[in-house]
Amino acid sequence: MKDLTITGTYTDLYQLTMAQVYFLTGKNNDEAVFDYFFRKLPYEGGYTVFAGLGTFLDILEDLHFTRADIDYLKGIGLNEQFVNSLESFRFRGTIYAAREGEVVFPNEPVLRLQGNMMEAQIVETLLLNILNFQSLIATKAARMRTVAGDRTLSDFGLRRAQGTGGYHATRAAIVGGFDSTSNVKAALDFGIPAVGTMAHSFIQSYDDELAAFRDFAIHRPENCILLVDTYDTLKSGIPNAITVAKEMHEHSQQLLGVRLDSGDLAYLSKKTRKMLDEAGLHEVKITASNQLDEWVIKSLLDQQAPIDIFGVGTSLVTGPPDAALDGVYKLAYAHRKPRIKLSENLKKITLPDKKQVYRMINGEGNFFGADVITLADENVPDIMYHPVEPDKSLEIKGLTSEPLLHKVMDQGKIVFTPSLKEIAAYCQERLNMLPDEHKRFYYPHIYKVGLSEKLRHKRDEMKKYYKK
Repeated sequence: MKDLTITGTYTDLYQLTMAQVYFLTGKNNDEAVFDYFFRKLPYEGGYTVFAGLGTFLDILEDLHFTRADIDYLKGIGLNEQFVNSLESFRFRGTIYAAREGEVVFPNEPVLRLQGNMMEAQIVETLLLNILNFQSLIATKAARMRTVAGDRTLSDFGLRRAQGTGGYHATRAAIVGGFDSTSNVKAALDFGIPAVGTMAHSFIQSYDDELAAFRDFAIHRPENCILLVDTYDTLKSGIPNAITVAKEMHEHSQQLLGVRLDSGDLAYLSKKTRKMLDEAGLHEVKITASNQLDEWVIKSLLDQQAPIDIFGVGTSLVTGPPDAALDGVYKLAYAHRKPRIKLSENLKKITLPDKKQVYRMINGEGNFFGADVITLADENVPDIMYHPVEPDKSLEIKGLTSEPLLHKVMDQGKIVFTPSLKEIAAYCQERLNMLPDEHKRFYYPHIYKVGLSEKLRHKRDEMKKYYKK
């Protein structure tokens, strides 16, 4: 059994069979441009947080086919000449993308990849696999951050994650606004604070709860949090935690907190706070866990539950109720010509050519609520047009604008490498610029994404050409 290592075969077979045809017909070095975008917001929400870019670029910069890959591909019948060419494969393309942590919206290019036809095709699966998953989890995390305010959010989800997906789920959670994780490997690799309490089994292994608490506090006096619901939260767990907290004070130590993991969390947290305060333990924090999500956190805080730390597991790292973000990767330019995919549904007709996205900023320095997609070499227009309803337009003349797509990789080399901490701070900065009506859980306001006249005209002309 081998551990998963990402090499060139981390892809779907049809990417390689298509690349083989490009190679054998001499089209493999022709320029291609692909757009990454998604069509539907997750969670019936008003925005998506773009995440996973740093992971993708790090892997892409060193992506190659190993000797084992080469031997395997020959063994499944791919052309030997083509497979031999993969021995020297390295991605040498250029990528323009929104900054990781950016707030993005349906149908606008979030990333533009320019490379030769073969390399652009081979990396599609890797790109979608990473960006779709991390963007989904980062968005879930951001929704929890919105309702939690300045309270601590910690990722407890590794045990419930889909295999090793929990590793990158932790990274995405930090992008979206979480503070820490129980995932030691992710904490080590990404520079995230690692946190942990105890399991019920630890307490059960002792003959009495107080002895378990005492031993734990003696051997972990720093950041000590006691799990208080193994037997009876209010009659046993909290009184024993108070006893240990006072004993720690005698040794100039301090109990960091208690953790509630079952029962009526609003009721129990209020009773717990009262008991701690009456014991003079105002500094001891209350941590809550057990099937939390943004809706439960909101409900608890609406009930004024005095909870300081939320530990979120399953509902963070698996991203329910949405199983995936429907991000796609579509060809926009190839063999020196714009390209388009048609559909009977106008919403699914792709936008041709190389493009840029501009975000409109209002007079208060916040998002105006509109992004316009233009051709890459086009200035910001005065009017943007609805993508599928030709009679609808919006005047954007006089507004400040900023381009969203920036060069992040040049000829296969990363050119912009913010830290995870910087990405997370940028995400919160951008969310703060997003008006509240787009962040509400019920019927969020629709953020407008429109087209420039030149781009709309090019799409419609190409549609007519291929329909004739």
